[in-house]
Amino acid sequence: MIKNYIKVAFRSLINQKFYSILNIAGLSVGLSCFLLIALYVNDELSYDQFHKESENIYRMDFQGELGGNGFVTALSSAPAAKTLVDEFPEVIDATRMRSTDSWLLRRINSTSSFKFEKVSWADQNIFSFFGIPLVYGDPENALKGPNQLAITETMAKNIFGDIDPVGETVQLDNETNYVVSAVYKELPPNSHFHYDMLLSMETLQESKSSVWLSINFSTYIRLTDGTNYKQVEAKLPELAQRKIGDELKNALNLDDVDLTSPDSPARFTFTPLKDIHLKSDKLGEHEANGDIKYIYIFSAVAIFILLLACINFMNLATARSTKRAKEVGVRKVMGAYKSHLVNQFLTEAIVISTISTILAAFISMLLLPLFNELTLKEFNENDIFNLPIMGLLTAITIVVGLLAGSYPSFYLSQFKPVETLKGKLNLGMKSAGIRSTLVVIQFTISISMIIGTAVVFDQLSYIQNKKLGFNKDHIIMVKDAWLLDEKVNVFKQEVLKDSRVLSGTIASFLPVRTANNNNMFFKGTNPQSDDNFILGNYNIDYDYIPTLGMEIKEGRNFSKEFGTDSTGIILNESAVSIMNLESPIGSIVSGYTGSMENPTVVNYKVIGVVKDFHFSSLRDNIGPILFELGNSNGFVSFKIKGDDVPGVIASIRESWETVGPGQPFDFDFLDQRFSDLYKSEQQIGSIFSVFAFLAIFIACLGLYGLAAFTTEQKTKEIGIRKVLGASVSSIITLLSKEFVKLVTISFVIAALISTFFMNKWLEDFVYRTNLKPITFILAGLISLSIAWITMGIQSYKAATGNPAKTLKSE
Repeated sequence: MIKNYIKVAFRSLINQKFYSILNIAGLSVGLSCFLLIALYVNDELSYDQFHKESENIYRMDFQGELGGNGFVTALSSAPAAKTLVDEFPEVIDATRMRSTDSWLLRRINSTSSFKFEKVSWADQNIFSFFGIPLVYGDPENALKGPNQLAITETMAKNIFGDIDPVGETVQLDNETNYVVSAVYKELPPNSHFHYDMLLSMETLQESKSSVWLSINFSTYIRLTDGTNYKQVEAKLPELAQRKIGDELKNALNLDDVDLTSPDSPARFTFTPLKDIHLKSDKLGEHEANGDIKYIYIFSAVAIFILLLACINFMNLATARSTKRAKEVGVRKVMGAYKSHLVNQFLTEAIVISTISTILAAFISMLLLPLFNELTLKEFNENDIFNLPIMGLLTAITIVVGLLAGSYPSFYLSQFKPVETLKGKLNLGMKSAGIRSTLVVIQFTISISMIIGTAVVFDQLSYIQNKKLGFNKDHIIMVKDAWLLDEKVNVFKQEVLKDSRVLSGTIASFLPVRTANNNNMFFKGTNPQSDDNFILGNYNIDYDYIPTLGMEIKEGRNFSKEFGTDSTGIILNESAVSIMNLESPIGSIVSGYTGSMENPTVVNYKVIGVVKDFHFSSLRDNIGPILFELGNSNGFVSFKIKGDDVPGVIASIRESWETVGPGQPFDFDFLDQRFSDLYKSEQQIGSIFSVFAFLAIFIACLGLYGLAAFTTEQKTKEIGIRKVLGASVSSIITLLSKEFVKLVTISFVIAALISTFFMNKWLEDFVYRTNLKPITFILAGLISLSIAWITMGIQSYKAATGNPAKTLKSE
């Protein structure tokens, strides 16, 4: 029986080639979209699950608030790891990492240097804790002593070839010798951190600090099996009270500090390892993480597009129902039961679904390069053609076949043989209403995606064109200026001899989160509990503010004419507001220097106020900033003319090689760094635009099916109208007006849905655009135009047909 069902199904497909192609095309596109998004979602959800005992690993985080300025960080203090292991029986192991800047590595007696961009200090148990496999070396002894390092297998091959480099002595930053103690496998892409080199924590003096208020280390703990981390987390306020309370009292001259209350100004928390990538966006993250919100969005898109494809199948199946009505009648007269007909039509649906699924797998394979470019992933054919994915595809084939074929099969099997054989088939209002509802659903989804895409790009345009308080254009940032040591000023002056270079500045801090350095300050000369504030504290030179085009609102910039500027500071407007400085110029602001165990108070005088500028993402409020004169040579940045950028870069490179021969030259552009802050938004905008196009394409296939159904029902009516003198345009209008009504209804629903969800998305940005009526109008016009063209093709064919052919049987 099943063999017969399949044979009849293929005959039906061949006899109805046009509809079969439309069905298979719609389902193939929908399934390939679903499959690609499923790959992406599965990859995002798999982060850090490969680590040993990942379900028991947690990161210790810290959040604090002082003077109305709060922060949440993925870091904790140096002594936290050992304390947790010693005092909490549930904690069986802990390890620490501390990210650092790039380093240069050179083999002894070699002139070639290798730059390591991703470097971190790490405890000696880092490999056993996370289960990171070693290629060379002993996990128990790697990073055990001072001045030891470990590098990835790829970097080891680049530097040492195929030999075992363990025991080799290398020089870092042209000054300090280290011994290679291990070579480890690169972590897979679905890890929340990737470092090419790890330095022994034993070398870092800061790691031995007993100060809890110094928050600089990524601390991970492993709990015993079955432990509820929330129960352990509940003990942290008492720990904070004991460890941080006394330090706060001493630093702020407080009588008492309560860190056990729910509104405590300082608290520790735990984040599960597997939640870090999608649910953590804190200061001090190793890398930019994902966002669980986008997983929900992409999952919904995948389901909606698959739903659109299934709706297409239903519409196209019912569109050709009149041609199959007599077949149903004959089968019933010959003794076929309703169940036989249902099984037959479901088999046809599953056959179409199977063919579509096979095509979808190959379409997905062909689209992988484009999809990888959109999502910044590294999927390959093996990710599609593996056992889990093949199992998923099989399940989808069956489910889609049953889902898409259920309505047409039960609908067609209900036809009465007497009426169908006499040609008096009445399809009824109910079925027409269902089909119209399905089309409304299709276009509601499609228009919503078009509006969503437009809003995302509108926000990106707003970001790019918003006045930031500084000039990001034509600023070239030369990296690793510290390599030049005392010659960095010589390099700057050498570059400034080029008339195409307008100005230059030496500083590590640039308004794209190139550095993060928060310190505690207070008004006046004596620390008081109500006058303590956490400010971003950065060293700049005399040329920093003019080079970046910032505006001095009050007072003046640093100047070589004033020797007292060594103790002068410049605040931004946010710092003035938070500290409540009514007359900021001349005010005294004090801070701490030296160690946390024995801090020394330093008094500064405010000489200027700079207009607020966006030094981080527009998702955040502008925080308080304090500038002071000092040496901080991470970057040398130059404002250049824009008419000969390649020539200027070549000139800067030549100056670099003259001043620091043998040192690697690397640069970046400030506007590109700024753009990189919004990669996730650019990514979702690109993905949305692609899937919005596919959604409208699939929806139009469904609309074409409904148009085909309507014209089949009105064939004789059209013929009569043409005989009576009706014009082609009037017939097209007659056939299309119902569809226009459906698309209009879809637009109204989509506008309401999009308004709600896109307002929710924009809430992530403190500085954001507003939803514009023109965005919705254009989305509606685009959808209506595409729908009109789709309907017009079918309507025109019906309106220009020969009425003699349609009426000859009457």
